[in-house]
Amino acid sequence: MTYGDGPEPQPQRPPAGTAPVEPVVGSAVRDPVRNRVGIVLGCKGPYLQLQPLTGGQVWDADPEAVQLLTHAELLSARVAEVNARSWRELGISGAPSGGTIPAPR
Repeated sequence: MTYGDGPEPQPQRPPAGTAPVEPVVGSAVRDPVRNRVGIVLGCKGPYLQLQPLTGGQVWDADPEAVQLLTHAELLSARVAEVNARSWRELGISGAPSGGTIPAPR
């Protein structure tokens, strides 16, 4: 299939009614509250501790709100990080911040 042929493929999600998979240490997740993507480092109290894909400041996230990323979503987030870093290194203004990917439709 080439780009532009038919509808865009949708991310694979578990069928409705199945038990959600819990994120474990090392899982890549989306925090919809902050619209950020991070790696699960562990738990602190009732919260998951997440860190950006490229490292940086850890933040707390509600484990009930985070969503596991598919392989395609993780790849997209990593490409966004690399592109944002390139823009910053080139000094291009208006560079995307990276680490965010659109929520699935």
